[in-house]
Amino acid sequence: MSTAIELIDLYKSFGSTEIIRGVNLAVEQGERHAIIGPNGAGKSTLYNLITAKYLPTAGRIRLRGEDVTGCPPYEINRMGLARSFQVTNIFPRMSVFENVRCGMLWAMNYRYSFWRDVDELDDVNARSRQVLEDIGMTSRADVPAGVLSYAEQRALEIGITIAGGADIVLLDEPTAGMNRSETDHTVELVRRITENKTLIMVEHDMSVVFGLADRITVLVYGEVIASGPPNEIRGNPAVREAYLGEEVD
Repeated sequence: MSTAIELIDLYKSFGSTEIIRGVNLAVEQGERHAIIGPNGAGKSTLYNLITAKYLPTAGRIRLRGEDVTGCPPYEINRMGLARSFQVTNIFPRMSVFENVRCGMLWAMNYRYSFWRDVDELDDVNARSRQVLEDIGMTSRADVPAGVLSYAEQRALEIGITIAGGADIVLLDEPTAGMNRSETDHTVELVRRITENKTLIMVEHDMSVVFGLADRITVLVYGEVIASGPPNEIRGNPAVREAYLGEEVD
């Protein structure tokens, strides 16, 4: 199996404050990988390094074996990596359908074509409808995204994330703020739409983590203290002491 994402001796400091401290991590293609850790562990910073929002202080980042350290975010995206955000990031005044359609125009080679009528792009519109069906939002296609429920907005953002055809998907706390029913629905959605894709997720809900992940990496104070399959992480004393406590029981 080949590697989708590889982090090599990765460091990130803000001034004199070291946030990421020598992280080494390899995520295989097709794997569902969860990154967990207490607040302030550096999880969001790590995501921002992978997606090129931040430049590392030291170390390398490889995407499918290619060194992408220092590449701008749009190049990372065009290489097949997409992410969602901890705070929902949608176009609230546009319809659900239009939000999804925006997410795929570049990937389908409709770039700076200002003279084209987007409503006449049959291939884009057909693909947009398929994504809406995949995320279970066909009936909400014409609704302004801003009036959706919180859980629906999160589902829409996942739809936008996958709309461009990325095969490496990063989700940042996809079930945060949801009740149990909404969480269960979102877990099944994530499981379905990331089939045959590489998934990396940051998540605090341990039932979601242990239910979805093939492997789990535990980050504490910017360092990896454990990485392995769920059963191994569940029984790791260092993980229990640092983060999980009795939640794993």
